[in-house]
Amino acid sequence: MNDLSPIAGLVAAPNTLGGHFYRPPLPASYVPRPALCERLLGGLAGRLLLVSAPAGFGKSSLAIEFCEHLPEQWQSLWLGLSARDSDPGRFLERLLNGLQQFFPGVGQEALGLLRLRQRHQPFAFEEWLDGLLDELALCLNPQHPLLLVLDDYHLAQGAVLDRCLQFFLSHLPPGLVMLVTSRQRPDWHLARLRLSRQLLELHEQDLRLSDRESTELLALQGSVLTAEALTALLQRSEGWVAGLRLWSLAASEAQDSSALPAQAQRGNGLIHDYLLEEVIERQPVEVQAFLYETASQERFCAELCDAVRDAHDSGAILRHLQAHQVFLVPLDEQGKWFRYHHLFSDLLRSRPQPLAILHLRACRWFSGAGLLDEAIEQALRAGQPDVAANLVQNLSEEQLLAEQNVATLLRWKMDLPDSLLTSTPRLILLYGWALALACQLDAAEELLHQLERFLPARERAEQEGLLSQWLALSGVIARGRGDSAKAQAYCSEALSCLPLDRYGQRLMCLSSLSNLAIVHGDLWRARGLNREALELAQRVGNPLFEALAHYDRARVLQARGEVLRALDEVRQGLQRLASLPAQRQYAVRGRLTLYEGYLLSLRLQPQLARQRLHAGIAEARGCRDISVLIGYCVLASLEGRTGHLPEAFAQLAEAERLMHIWDIPPIYYLAMITLAKCELWLRQDQRELASVWLSRLLDAYGGEQAAAAPEFHPQLPLHIQLHLATSERLQGEDEHAERRLRGLIQLAQNAGGQLLGAIAQMQLTGLLRDSGREREAQLQLRSALQAAAGGGLLPFHSMLNQQPDWLREQLMTQESSPLTEALLGLLPQAVQVVSQDDYASVVDALSSRELAVLELIAQGCSNQEISECLFISLHTVKTHARHINSKLGVERRTQAVARAKHLGLLR
Repeated sequence: MNDLSPIAGLVAAPNTLGGHFYRPPLPASYVPRPALCERLLGGLAGRLLLVSAPAGFGKSSLAIEFCEHLPEQWQSLWLGLSARDSDPGRFLERLLNGLQQFFPGVGQEALGLLRLRQRHQPFAFEEWLDGLLDELALCLNPQHPLLLVLDDYHLAQGAVLDRCLQFFLSHLPPGLVMLVTSRQRPDWHLARLRLSRQLLELHEQDLRLSDRESTELLALQGSVLTAEALTALLQRSEGWVAGLRLWSLAASEAQDSSALPAQAQRGNGLIHDYLLEEVIERQPVEVQAFLYETASQERFCAELCDAVRDAHDSGAILRHLQAHQVFLVPLDEQGKWFRYHHLFSDLLRSRPQPLAILHLRACRWFSGAGLLDEAIEQALRAGQPDVAANLVQNLSEEQLLAEQNVATLLRWKMDLPDSLLTSTPRLILLYGWALALACQLDAAEELLHQLERFLPARERAEQEGLLSQWLALSGVIARGRGDSAKAQAYCSEALSCLPLDRYGQRLMCLSSLSNLAIVHGDLWRARGLNREALELAQRVGNPLFEALAHYDRARVLQARGEVLRALDEVRQGLQRLASLPAQRQYAVRGRLTLYEGYLLSLRLQPQLARQRLHAGIAEARGCRDISVLIGYCVLASLEGRTGHLPEAFAQLAEAERLMHIWDIPPIYYLAMITLAKCELWLRQDQRELASVWLSRLLDAYGGEQAAAAPEFHPQLPLHIQLHLATSERLQGEDEHAERRLRGLIQLAQNAGGQLLGAIAQMQLTGLLRDSGREREAQLQLRSALQAAAGGGLLPFHSMLNQQPDWLREQLMTQESSPLTEALLGLLPQAVQVVSQDDYASVVDALSSRELAVLELIAQGCSNQEISECLFISLHTVKTHARHINSKLGVERRTQAVARAKHLGLLR
């Protein structure tokens, strides 16, 4: 595809066309949309480019930019429409006048017939258009095609005009393409055009500004905001161009621009007036009433709206809102659930409504539909805590333990009186589990003591049920405190007496026992417990519990060094969750996504790893799940490996800040974060500081009285030993380091921890080579390759970067395997003597755009980042990358960079 290049003279001079066909200039401070222009450029091969979105999303501006950057052979005719053009005769007369500027004399007879018509009499528009199109086909030149732009079509849209343009579009001659901008989709039959790929559509989601584009627009308009205020502003605006421009205008008039986002959320006057005049007041009275009555709902469907409004016409009104693009955001592919754009709902909610009645009606509907969590929210918003408490009791522990979105339950807890929380055993147990999952161990234990008021129970079955649930919850709390003995005892006893229908609590006990087995180095026991958990989850058919079981299995496989199998296990878990709504947040999905990122980092795929880690962190934070620790620590490690140490420490600081905000006990996170800091300090050559903290960690987690390793780092004691060996090597204590590494290798092998053993073996390989013990180094490398056969590449990271030639030489002597092939693929090309002819031929072969792409590849940019940086499509980036590899004679990005550096193309 050709690059976009501006041309002059696409539209005839104003004195020729007058004001009727004037294409306005781009607005001041316009942010270019090259990616959208390139998509439109691809649509020129068809018949119709349709840009439909609500008011203020930059439809016309995009069309103007696109016309300014059309390829040189193209011409364009701009028709800005108004309500007067709803008369088909007037519209067609304007169209014909515009076409005559390019093709003098065309349709002269047709124009005469049009002017003779009487408006009160029927006119055969299709017959008239048929003759005009035949005549126009003779004038058009496909080598110099014409783009016909109909801007603001919604202003002129009507049944007769729709039929005229449907006929016009269906019989469009070669060399003519239409671009239409509209607030509502035209009533045309577009299915055939879609099937034949003659139609390109852009919608609201496509036109929304990205955060980068929004920030650029605010900067161009002179708005200066704090980072916090900017974040809030971007979240509320949702990429709405007009909203950001109006905010900037308000900021220029305000003394304190930092308060702008808060003012806007309350309903800034400019935005208020714009939405009232441009959107709400243009709707029929019954639609306006609907908007105000449903604005209090975070999401809604036709049935819910009927219940809230006590009406039966909501489905028809929703269809009207969809057709007229009234800031309605779909939430599913079926077109059932919707919400309003944030700014639009802010305005609607500013008008007084009987909210308590509306929320209670919604509560009854959600409860009847089995959506208890949303029913509870509605009861609380209606100011009815007793109703909310009764609904909470209908939640099962299984639902809570499966979803583990404790943020919601804790938010309800804040709104419920303490007397209600302890009024029944069910509420005590529900909130006890919520507090335990949120790591609020003291509060969970205190609440659990309230069960004593209900013991002994009146019936034996009830008594045994309460005691077994107490045991299960106490076991999980003990695991959180690091009390391994109590956790083992309580969870084991709970499994022996929990009723079969308490499968959620049984699975929590199995998960805790499996985690403890990893801590104690009994990976075979952990594996058996995982198998039992997965079989139980599959029997009950709960996808969330199955996904949790896959997550636990992946952790055991990773500890055993089976990285590829662990990655497959994680993806099976995510696949099991594929049918769940994307807009809802689930702790287990966040955990699986995070762990996928971690495993990808072990496979030395940093870009993919970062993407998954960031996605997992976002979902886990939304659920208040402390698995975010994994994400931040792995991101810090990735930054540390590439020498970005300030960024690495920033990741750990954010993790620590979050733990403080969530009031998480230090036993959960402090050792994990401290160990990650020690790794970074060693990279900074701060050996003394690292040694001090490593010794403290060893005192806490080593020896007979050691605390159990934290839940999210069950092999922490072995990693402490690994870092101590690194510290000793840096201090020149090679004998101590060798002894520690050999002991660690033996411990890892005894426990089945192959990956950790491989890391220690590769450290020992480097030590042996540095001390001149070549034969021993070769044997140790061979052992490391066997230990890492499960797919972990991280143990070889240092050797890949520091001694690539020696590693290549050794790998070439090994039998071919997936591991050796993967490592050879990561090694740079062998050094070759470069002739002047080779250099010249490669330089001549690579285009300037390919060289630009190659430089960004060398900087570690992903394809998406290259696309955004060079303003080219993702497909174009991939095409350039393939051409680069072909011309350099390599197969992978890393090889391309190494080859280019060797040739002197890159520094």
